[in-house]
Amino acid sequence: MLYAAVEVTWAVTGTTVPWKEHSAYAPGVQLFLAALALLAGVACLGSTRTLAKLGQVAVATTLIVALPVFVVGMIGLPIHFVTIVTLSGIQSVTGLAQVLLNTAGAALLLLVGLSYRRRLRGDCPRCGRQHASAAAGPLAHPAASRAPRRTRVAAYLLMCGLLPWAGTKTIWTLGGDALGVAGDDWQKMSVAGASGPSKATASAGIDVTVLAAMVGIFLLLGLLYVWGQVFPRWTLFLSGRRVPRLLPLIPAWLTGVPLAMYGAALLVMAPLMAAGVLPEIKPDPPFTTSSGVTWFAEFGGLAFGGLGIGLIVAARSYAARTHAVCADATAADRPK
Repeated sequence: MLYAAVEVTWAVTGTTVPWKEHSAYAPGVQLFLAALALLAGVACLGSTRTLAKLGQVAVATTLIVALPVFVVGMIGLPIHFVTIVTLSGIQSVTGLAQVLLNTAGAALLLLVGLSYRRRLRGDCPRCGRQHASAAAGPLAHPAASRAPRRTRVAAYLLMCGLLPWAGTKTIWTLGGDALGVAGDDWQKMSVAGASGPSKATASAGIDVTVLAAMVGIFLLLGLLYVWGQVFPRWTLFLSGRRVPRLLPLIPAWLTGVPLAMYGAALLVMAPLMAAGVLPEIKPDPPFTTSSGVTWFAEFGGLAFGGLGIGLIVAARSYAARTHAVCADATAADRPK
């Protein structure tokens, strides 16, 4: 209801809500999103009741249709996160609010859908396993373990997608030329257009987005290894304690999903632009050629898509390895 009220208010008042650079949501789209949010709210209420077969199908269909819409709407979350953390300023308050509303909606619909699926299958809504008693007892947590070898290999290969993008930016920040961009021009624009910590790092020849990618790699590695489940020694007072399960999972999902979608879009668009199917992007300084912009878009797709999918793969493994079950659940039903 809150989401719908905000969307209707923006549509009626003609408030500009950007969804990408130089593009904004049309009032008709905002009204559609408001109607979809209300429909999803009705489905959420229906998921808590005993319904006939047709009602169950209607609730499930509504949740399945609504969830991807909200997920697509959260695609700009990593970009806003980087600008806020680096104190670079918020480009659009309404744009940020829209992304946060979509993120909250996607997360809540996912939880409702998961619980509803468990109830339909006759599983415990809390742990997802089948057991006779009600879900009121303690939870049994599995022992800490690292991800399977296949998962670790896949994650490392996906992380390699960062190399062309990060390497190109590092060349520019060090004063070198690449993709038709002069290092001196890149440095001047980076320092001139930055503020706060991002300006300090740009002055030192360090690109803040590369640093943000390193944070993503740190999160990904934590999802793969035991130190992401039990606080290591260097965490001092927390050493040896169990890491709260949602502490790494929430940022991994919220970052991985939009990064994967954004990277996939770039990976599709760049070859189409190179082949002439889509119009080439006109170069803006410091870029001097359209081909340079196209190549950098391809590098960005490999980087963002690789890191995003890597986070999703690692988070999926982490969620399975740390899944707690009700103590009354049978040992055969517990995750391996």
